Amino acid sequence: MRVSIRVHPGTRRTEVGGRYGTEDPPVLIVRVAAPAVDGRANEAVRKALAAAFGVKASAVTVLSGATSRSKVVEIDGGDPAKMGALLA
Repeated sequence: MRVSIRVHPGTRRTEVGGRYGTEDPPVLIVRVAAPAVDGRANEAVRKALAAAFGVKASAVTVLSGATSRSKVVEIDGGDPAKMGALLA
């Protein structure tokens, strides 16, 4: 399953949920405590998404936007029903 996300690095806590903007397809917000330095935020994003979708971190791949706040990720084994719940 491909998911468009908007990352907010350097937040107080890591959490996944909410909708960014009004675009279609929807963009999921991912907040991570890790700073955007040396790929630490990307690794935190992979772990946060894996936990939110109930898959291993290795099942989450950043397809585009590695150095941007807007990214497209592939989640192998991700449940589309969970996506709907996270966007609400």
